[in-house]
Amino acid sequence: MGRVALYGMFLLGGLIALAVLAFVLFGGLYRAPSESMAPTITVGDRFTILEMGSAEVGDIVVFNPPVGANSDSGEMCGAAPPPGRMCAKPAGGRDDIRFVKRIVATGGDKIAMRDGKIVRNGKRESTEGPQACEGEGCQFPREITVPAGHFVMLGDNRGSSDDSRFWGPVPEDWVIGRYWFGVS
Repeated sequence: MGRVALYGMFLLGGLIALAVLAFVLFGGLYRAPSESMAPTITVGDRFTILEMGSAEVGDIVVFNPPVGANSDSGEMCGAAPPPGRMCAKPAGGRDDIRFVKRIVATGGDKIAMRDGKIVRNGKRESTEGPQACEGEGCQFPREITVPAGHFVMLGDNRGSSDDSRFWGPVPEDWVIGRYWFGVS
């Protein structure tokens, strides 16, 4: 390999390293503030996102939740759901804070939670991956239909996650980006 080719490879590598460093230093690095996504992402883990492409069921995403999603007021749902149902109507406007959760359903899906596991379009989620939920907030046996253009977001640590069960589906355009990789 000639000196010019070797120099070109080093230059390209340096530019890539600078681009990654700029990405991490200027807003592309997130830190998990809670245990809601454990064990996938644990408290204090740092990770990056891709702010491009579309998201789908199974993706971990960073997004803006509805106003009130971060409050203890108990009035987070857009309309109080009947007993046994998750919040089906999106709560208020878009908040400035950012959450990280997993997409478990998209517009048109029928979703319920039975025995702490999500049932989407009549199919129960696998026993691997997200932790089954136990206790209060883990039984929503009556189905809801996700509004078109919305996602239902749940934490992987379902028993310790404040999520769409309580504040409703999130509009697709509130998604900031998909989880890319951890850097901790």
